[in-house]
Amino acid sequence: MSQKPHSFATPPSVVAQITQLPSLDMAAIRVLWKRLFDRDTPTHSRPFLERRIAYRLQEIEFRKVDHNLMERNDRRIKTIMETGQNKKRDRNYRPVPGTVLTREYQGVIHKVVVTPDGQYDFQGRMYPSLSMIAREITGTRWSGPLFFGLKVSATTKSSSKKGVRR
Repeated sequence: MSQKPHSFATPPSVVAQITQLPSLDMAAIRVLWKRLFDRDTPTHSRPFLERRIAYRLQEIEFRKVDHNLMERNDRRIKTIMETGQNKKRDRNYRPVPGTVLTREYQGVIHKVVVTPDGQYDFQGRMYPSLSMIAREITGTRWSGPLFFGLKVSATTKSSSKKGVRR
């Protein structure tokens, strides 16, 4: 049996499993947790369990694709433990492959999956930038990272200036 070359896109099976989590009953969630973590659920909080299961499914899949992922994470954790500080994100921050970005816009929930090749999967189409997806959703130009909450707006909401005396 010949093996096809491994694609660098998020496997449909992982995306399908993650998107089906909200429709599972709690008994199925507990069984899936037991299978993935080899222990009983630590809490009855469904949102917590769904997030951790989604993360674990991606972790298992992308460990196969990106062998350096665990090594990078271990180094980052070690640095945080030694210094007590988390290094600030680069200005050109890109979410790790497998991240699912979710944004509700005008009552519609939009989901984007970050792929290992640095692109973004939105509604089955690949995009090179989040800004292109934000424009597709809104019909106007947006900063993609700002639209999806990956960076904060440069302008502040309050008009008061710090340090000014009256």
